[in-house]
Amino acid sequence: MQDLSKRARGHWGERRAAAHLRTLGFHILDRNWRPPERELQGDLDLVARLGDLVVFCEVKARRGDGFGGAAAAVGIRKREQVRRLAESWLRERAPGEIDVRFDVIAIDGVAVTHYAAAF
Repeated sequence: MQDLSKRARGHWGERRAAAHLRTLGFHILDRNWRPPERELQGDLDLVARLGDLVVFCEVKARRGDGFGGAAAAVGIRKREQVRRLAESWLRERAPGEIDVRFDVIAIDGVAVTHYAAAF
């Protein structure tokens, strides 16, 4: 992989993560979803569904030279932010009776690691 800007690397990583989820049978419902509430910051990288399971997936892509790798970038604050955003998404989309899971897909260099039920 060529050296990309952070933004370009992030978009590349999200495309790889979405492709990975699709190979597992997931349907991508949303990418980079932003909440209607102004007080909520950030976005949901990927929201995917498989049957009655909706997965809110945080994607981190790194060149592979950082301490702890890409997964280490999903700390307590990021997990809390994703949970708040997921609550907003569920209020807006109301998909009925579902199970919810929070995953992390970490991409270090070109290696993809999927942490199901990461938090």
